[in-house]
Amino acid sequence: MTSQTDIGAALRRRSRRRASLAVSTAALLASLAAGTGWAGAAATRPAGGPQPAARLPGGTATFAEAVGTPPDYIFPFEGSAFYSQNNTAQFQYLMFRPLYWFGAAGQPVLDPSLSLASPPAYSGGDTRVTIELRHEAWSDGEPVQAADVMFWLNMLKVEKQNWGGYVPGAMPDDIQSVRAPDASTVVITLTGRVNPEWFTSDELSQITPLPLAWDISATGQPKGTASCASAAYSSVTLTSKGSPASAAAKSCAEVFTHLSEQAGYDPVAAKESSAALATYATNPLWQVVDGPWHLVSFTADGLAVFRPNPRYTGPVKPTLTKFVEQPFTSAKAEFQALVAGKVTVGYLPAQDVTSPARSAQVAGPNNPRLAARYKLVPLYSWGINYFPYNFNSKADGGYAGSIFSQLYFRQAFQSLVDQSGIIKSVDDGYGVPTYGPVPVVPANQLATSTVKKNPYPYDPAKAVRLLRAHGWNVVPGGITTCANAKECHVPAGTPLAFAMEYVDSGPGAAREAQTEQRAWSLAGIRVNLTAASFDTVLGDATACSGSSCTWELEDWGEGWTYAPDYYPTGEETFLSSATSNVGSYLSARNDQLIRSTVFSPDPKHTTLANWQNYLAVQLPVVWQPSAAYSLTEVQQHLAGVVPQSPLLTITPESWYFSG
Repeated sequence: MTSQTDIGAALRRRSRRRASLAVSTAALLASLAAGTGWAGAAATRPAGGPQPAARLPGGTATFAEAVGTPPDYIFPFEGSAFYSQNNTAQFQYLMFRPLYWFGAAGQPVLDPSLSLASPPAYSGGDTRVTIELRHEAWSDGEPVQAADVMFWLNMLKVEKQNWGGYVPGAMPDDIQSVRAPDASTVVITLTGRVNPEWFTSDELSQITPLPLAWDISATGQPKGTASCASAAYSSVTLTSKGSPASAAAKSCAEVFTHLSEQAGYDPVAAKESSAALATYATNPLWQVVDGPWHLVSFTADGLAVFRPNPRYTGPVKPTLTKFVEQPFTSAKAEFQALVAGKVTVGYLPAQDVTSPARSAQVAGPNNPRLAARYKLVPLYSWGINYFPYNFNSKADGGYAGSIFSQLYFRQAFQSLVDQSGIIKSVDDGYGVPTYGPVPVVPANQLATSTVKKNPYPYDPAKAVRLLRAHGWNVVPGGITTCANAKECHVPAGTPLAFAMEYVDSGPGAAREAQTEQRAWSLAGIRVNLTAASFDTVLGDATACSGSSCTWELEDWGEGWTYAPDYYPTGEETFLSSATSNVGSYLSARNDQLIRSTVFSPDPKHTTLANWQNYLAVQLPVVWQPSAAYSLTEVQQHLAGVVPQSPLLTITPESWYFSG
């Protein structure tokens, strides 16, 4: 069962890695405006059924932060060290709204009603994007306007290497020009044709308008003293080495440095400072917000207290008087807080699950110590779970990578992963399988029948047959060795003996690793296990080559969550040149399918379907079951929390106590 430490690891992982997903062609825009999209009718807001309970105004809701992962960065233009869900979806978004809001009725789709702009319009053969801003306002009275979007884009042009979401070839590299013909319109011209779904969900979704009050390079300056917000995009120019060349570019660099330092990071010295955290609730910069909340108290350990923004102009205004994010140093401490009723929305630690799930998404009986006070609601992220092979590994006598490169071996290895069994025995039923690169939960129109089913069901006998058919002397319970070099494609005598490092995140992680170890041994595949910290595993799982490249299998406990990029196209995880393709998987066909999905319209998701079906069969990684991200505990009299967002965002402005 996934522990809350696992969840913390997942949050930290996202500070180093990034994902992919999107929104709409012209035909789809109309459905998006109605609140649907590729997730279909399931994305619309529920109608009919029981009427919501009467709202009781006021009250304080306390949200339990994941163990060891408090928010620690407030400036919504963060580098990779701070690029995490605990900073964005569960902290910054409460105060500073992204241009486009994703997550509606439990689906990972665009919600036009909560976005700062109408759905984008594509023209010029999908090379031009027009964005019309709605009439929202900052808490200092300034409108949210085109200049605020230009501010972010100009800064990105200068500081792309300091932005955690940067991917070479994507924004801003794919932007030819930007102009603001009026105060509420932004027109982006691209360097070539794109898939509108991908560009909206993976690129435009990343933009967070910045207020004029932040366009300063020193404390005490009047708002707009610098010129990053007001500069024409074309005037922001760089040298051949990427350094600021023009006055406008230098202004953006100075503003970025100042705002970063105020948030606790010195980009010049690449040095973090926790001293700034104590100023988050008092620094006038961060009190200029366009979201429904503003920060009134913050401590270095992550205790965050919010009150409603009285000048919020968005559609859903808070009912609560106060919202608190509470840090915890252990799952045990958080559970005791639940038992005492000190947490309004928390999580049930794995070790405190007393009954299995009725089904993956329907909770079983709650822990008896919590049942009278809380409802138990599983939450699954919009993601997939896997761990990589190292196709360049020189371990196992120099031939581990060569073995992993054989599809027949990967088929045998995957056929020994009993995902259903692991979900039942390790995750207490709170889990869903992963058979390919597109999530199957929540139910959506993107996942094909291939990834919903299992191309390689658990079958030890099949695994043995595959290996024997390719020249291996299979020794169940022992060590299988190559008997026929021509058929094995490695020298005779080479053993199937590998090392796997996994995250030491609790008993559940160890049980899962040991369960798989025993299954692999049924075909004579010896996998020696080593438990290590999350940072160690992630640091070891690095793309490499040459004689020193010896890691074989690294399991960091979570695969990939498609947020804050939402269209699962795989360019950041499985493309040959992707930084996060740590196992160095190479496939020209895979690369071609990904690029076609990203740069060509795909209104019926045909190319996306072809790509996911290809990877489901090719097995570039070891597909693993995805345990519930959180077994969320919600106090009985708190409404509006469910359905939870698979994108892991929280919206306490929708929460209210009921009578």
